[in-house]
Amino acid sequence: MADTTVYRTVVADDFRISRQFFESRIRENERCRLIASFTDADSAAVYCSAHKVDLLVMDVLMFSGADGLTAAERIKADHPSVRIILVTSTAESGWFERAKKAGVESFWYKEYSKESFDEIIDRTLDGESVYPADIPDIDFGKAKIISLTKRDLDVLRELTLGYTNEEIAERLHISVNTVRTHIQNMLNKSGFKNRVELAVQAASLGLVVNGQTCSLLEC
Repeated sequence: MADTTVYRTVVADDFRISRQFFESRIRENERCRLIASFTDADSAAVYCSAHKVDLLVMDVLMFSGADGLTAAERIKADHPSVRIILVTSTAESGWFERAKKAGVESFWYKEYSKESFDEIIDRTLDGESVYPADIPDIDFGKAKIISLTKRDLDVLRELTLGYTNEEIAERLHISVNTVRTHIQNMLNKSGFKNRVELAVQAASLGLVVNGQTCSLLEC
């Protein structure tokens, strides 16, 4: 027997073009009814607490308030029946583990996924949990993120948070000279001119989530 349920659906994405795309696809899906759309994850979480929501489509990275992953964890803890599809342009394995642990049904790459967004919706509503099989090898200047060592990434994450070499050394329990060596290695690999460019590019790739940084290899 065909599923005739109409799923009350909410969108949360602070990027207008992406948000409008999700809204249009949901309106075209006969199984869904768009009931609300927000530019931040906090508002979506509040709405889910006050209304009956069947499906939430939410971006991970937000410019203000909670990130989508943290909000999803909160929503799932309070309202486990809400099915959640997290979407992102950049992700890493640590995000997947957090999302799965929280009970988030599906995770979709905006630019890299082989599955269409429509397919992700239908499979999620059919009871599947859809996650990417692997992480795209994203450019980092002249290099690939995957070419950076784990300790390079540790230092890069601290750089992104604005710490000095001395502070990074203390936080990572390594010498200041070791910090400088890792920064120079990353500059050599990536072709960026200085530590500021390293930090800006890391931030633009979405390596910071809710004040905590995550590499594309490990969180």
